[in-house]
Amino acid sequence: MRLGLFTVLYPELDLESLVGMAQRLGCTALELSALPGRGLRHFDPVEIECSPSARERFQTVLKQKNMVISQLNCSCNPVSPDAEQARQAHEAFELAFRLAEKLGVHTVGSFSGCPAGCAGDRTPNWITCPWPPEYLQMLKWQWEERLIPFWTWAAERAAQFGVTQLAIEMHPGFCVYNPETLLHLREAVGPAIGANLDPSHLVWQGIDIPEAIRTLKGAIWHVHAKDVHVEAANVRRNGVLDTKHYSHALERAWTFRTAGDGMTEQTWKQMIAALRLAGYDGTLSLEHEDLLLSRQEGAERAAAFLRRLIPQEQPEKLWWA
Repeated sequence: MRLGLFTVLYPELDLESLVGMAQRLGCTALELSALPGRGLRHFDPVEIECSPSARERFQTVLKQKNMVISQLNCSCNPVSPDAEQARQAHEAFELAFRLAEKLGVHTVGSFSGCPAGCAGDRTPNWITCPWPPEYLQMLKWQWEERLIPFWTWAAERAAQFGVTQLAIEMHPGFCVYNPETLLHLREAVGPAIGANLDPSHLVWQGIDIPEAIRTLKGAIWHVHAKDVHVEAANVRRNGVLDTKHYSHALERAWTFRTAGDGMTEQTWKQMIAALRLAGYDGTLSLEHEDLLLSRQEGAERAAAFLRRLIPQEQPEKLWWA
């Protein structure tokens, strides 16, 4: 298992500076955004895909520094009812698949997306309960008419470029937001569908992370190292669903934190152990969205915390067995 960095944290750094930063944090993997127009100095997906010379320079730097790419991130709403957004998302996936083939990357990550509630609606509609009965009809329409068709296309298209893993981040607000919905999509589409496991989106829903990992065994393609603090007093008053802006941390039910500042260290240890037992030996990709820490302090604290917890060597044989 290795420590990685989701590089959107440092959009202003050029490639050499970005790799140097990742090394200082103890990272040996980079998660790169394949969305065009993000303004990342170190990675322009269009240029890298279209220019052999730019791509060669990029790959040379990574090889010299023993840095690998953990996944290409294409986070968007690919089933948006907004026709222009849907078109841009479709093009972004096409770009990500072409780019993955040229860079030798087999994992592309995204959200499942959330469509409208029915044909003709203009905004996404996240269904969270089965009543009134129209909600179940809407949910059925979303999955059968939008979600499953898109991801079936994505899996087939990805395979043409050697992308075998579509890592979906389970995120409330989208149709796939917990292990059950992830596995439902995987059953409908096929084994290319798996999880980009981000514990920060699951904990506040009341999901036990080690149990979720056991449930998803064999279908975890990537992991985000991000934390969350649940404010128990606010949950007792108002529950976990919360639409207040993230800046209103005192009043919110939960708030994103840097790794180690939300869940206990013991929970993180149990999470890493569960990942290893489930056969995951990939990347823990640092993602920072903690409003209490600067991005640099947040990255450094998270990296130092996780370096202590990630085993550095493979275990020996069971000498006592």
